[in-house]
Order: sequence, then structure tokens, then C-alpha cells
Amino acid sequence: MTIIVAGGIGRSGLGGQAWAYLQYLIGFRALGHEVYYLEDCGETSSVWNWDLEEWTQDLAFPAAYVRDCLEPFGFEDKWVYRTNTECAGMSLDRLKGVCAKADLLIVRAIPLWDWRPEYDLPARRIFIDVDPGFTQMNIAGGDQGFAGAIRHCERLFTIGQRLSAPDCPVPTADWQWLKTLPPVALTEWPVVSAPAATHFTSIMRWDGFQDTSYQGQTYGQKDREFARFIDLPARTSQPFRIALNGPPDLSDHGWEIVPGELVTRTPQAYRQFVQQSRAEFGVAKHGYVQMRPGWFSDRSVCYLASGLPILVQDTGLSDWLPTGEGVLTFQDYSEILNGVEKINAAYERHRQAARKFAEEYFSTEKVLPALLEAAMS
Repeated sequence: MTIIVAGGIGRSGLGGQAWAYLQYLIGFRALGHEVYYLEDCGETSSVWNWDLEEWTQDLAFPAAYVRDCLEPFGFEDKWVYRTNTECAGMSLDRLKGVCAKADLLIVRAIPLWDWRPEYDLPARRIFIDVDPGFTQMNIAGGDQGFAGAIRHCERLFTIGQRLSAPDCPVPTADWQWLKTLPPVALTEWPVVSAPAATHFTSIMRWDGFQDTSYQGQTYGQKDREFARFIDLPARTSQPFRIALNGPPDLSDHGWEIVPGELVTRTPQAYRQFVQQSRAEFGVAKHGYVQMRPGWFSDRSVCYLASGLPILVQDTGLSDWLPTGEGVLTFQDYSEILNGVEKINAAYERHRQAARKFAEEYFSTEKVLPALLEAAMS
């Protein structure tokens, strides 16, 4: 098949977001498909320049970032970064030719706000929601722009595994959301051999988006939940390190803080940070905790593939994922401390279980064929 993956690598400018798309690109290519990357910014390209700490509309800056992320993995001449008037990477004529022969256009996370005639040319279009609950509540709340953009897609997917559960308040009326999982390319995320790392680590944005209100209830971002556990380092001898994008100084509470925009700037730096960890400690968005949509992080799959256990806040995971070894969840302090103790007491067993989770649930070999079958049916 010929597959186009549309996303937001250049507009993010961070290695974690680049990996979220690379998993698909590398995974589809390994399955024998011809794969291209598309990023369409609409009228203008307005991105944050992390080096100058200012907004820029210069197309060259994000286009260079996309190039530097993709070409080391063998995607030379397989990408395009465009606006209404400018284009970098593939020419527009070549992009239109690719669209004309494409079997599938995958729009992940960010809708194509300016829907162009060439995007109707692929045989099928799908949208993948990676913010379950917030996406659906925004649509139900009247976000006609978002709703209109994804209506171009014949199939809608979500990584939320519990959207239809009785206790999950996420509105799904008039929309059919099929389930998928965040994939990981195991060849690019090998098991860390004999890790000497000491820290449980996190990669997080403090408050990247606004809170969402739906039917009188407010669903917040990660800052609301993290505040509940802010003095965790004082309760355990286990050290914690956070690659943080956001304003607060948590070092006074015992957290070791490194600037996320620096240590995870590139895909290579992001992978290095993850694989120099002992385990992941993950606090979820307040909304995920309240809605329990069964959200699972595309960061966590990288830890698991590396043979590193994860201790993450429960978003309804135990309903669909066997937790306890390799993947441990928490809701309060006592469960965090118990989880830390369990991981450290039987570290090698948890490492082996972590990699097994990646292989059995999240590998591109498992996730992507199932996605294609549902997309093209």
C-alpha cells in the first residue's frame, strides 16, 4: 500500500512528538508499505523557536526540523511541510501525485484544518484521536471546526480503550470511534542492557492545553493531578527526574528537574533520556483520571520496549491491560510507594515483563496490521 501520515512534527519541535509519528512511518515501512509524511499548517506556519524563545512564521525553521527528524531514519524525499503559499521537502506536484496513488491518508492528532482537493484523492482517510475524552467533549461542546475537519475521514480511531464503558462520561453519540493502541517500533527501541540508572523519570508538559468543561464538570490538565503528589520525593528514598516543559520550579520539593525542551529536543535525545532511566513515573491529565477513558501514553510504550517498567496513574488501564508486573498503576500515595517498592525488589522480573508488554500489545507488528484492516474494511 501507499500510505500518507499527516501530523505535527515541525510545529512541535520536540523529539517525543517526532517519535509519535516515526513509530507509524517506520512500522508501516517495515511491513512493506510505501510511506510518506505530510504536515499542512494551513494559512501560515507559526511555531515556537526553542532556540530563540520566540514565535516564528519562517517556514525554513520547522521544515528543517522535520527533515532532521525523518531523514536519519531513511525518509529522504518522503516528506512535505506546507502552508497555503509555501512548501518544503517534496514539491506540491509530487505530493499531489502521491495523493492520487495513495491507498490511505492517516491524520493523527491534529486535523487537516485546510482540506485541499488532493486530500480527497487517497482511497481512504482515517483520523486517530490521541486525546480521548477531550476530543469528544470539544466536539459535543460545539467545536464545529474540529468536527468538520474530521468528517472528511471515513473511519475514526481513538487510543481510549474505555469510551463505551458505563462509568466513562465521554460523549460518543453520532460518532463511531474504533479502538487502536499507540505503536512502538521495537527495532528502534531495543532493550537496555544492564541499566545502571537510578532515577524514575517523567517527560511532561505542565499545562499544555486549556481545561475543558462538559455538563458542569471541569476536566483539567496534568498540573491539577501533579499537585496531589508534589511532595512524593520526601516520602521515599527513590530519586525522581523530570524532563519538564512548563513554568513551576519543583526542585524545592525534591524533584530533579531538567529542561524538557533541551534534553528531548531531537528523537535521538528523547530516546537517550528514556533509556537512561530506571523506570517511568507518570502522572496523567486530571481529565483522564476523572473520565477513565483507558488512555495509554505513547511515551510509556518507549519505556516498555526498552525493558523499563512503568508506574503510571490509573486511567482505567486495568480494565483492558493486565497490570502488576512491568506495568503498575496508582491512584494515591500508598500505591505509588508500594509500586516503587515492588519494582525495586524484583527489578529484572519487571524489566522482562515490560518488554513482553511492548511485544504483545504495542509493537508495530501487532498494532498496525489491525489498524489497516479496520481502516480499509
